[in-house]
Amino acid sequence: MAFLIWAGVGASLLGLAGLIWCIAKVAKAKKSGLSDDELRDVVKKVVPLNLGSLMLSTLGLMMVILGNFFQ
Repeated sequence: MAFLIWAGVGASLLGLAGLIWCIAKVAKAKKSGLSDDELRDVVKKVVPLNLGSLMLSTLGLMMVILGNFFQ
């Protein structure tokens, strides 16, 4: 079951990278001095990617736990 553990680690790292990208994107938009409406549009575009990254990271951690349980 080592493949399940390593696949889970990969998925978790990919999800973490997505979360970091979302944070960086919104921080850059805040620093650029956009108006409230423009900033709101940026955040609306980032939210689905943020939730998808969070889900991928969670599934990856679940895969790691299952791999450890079955090993």
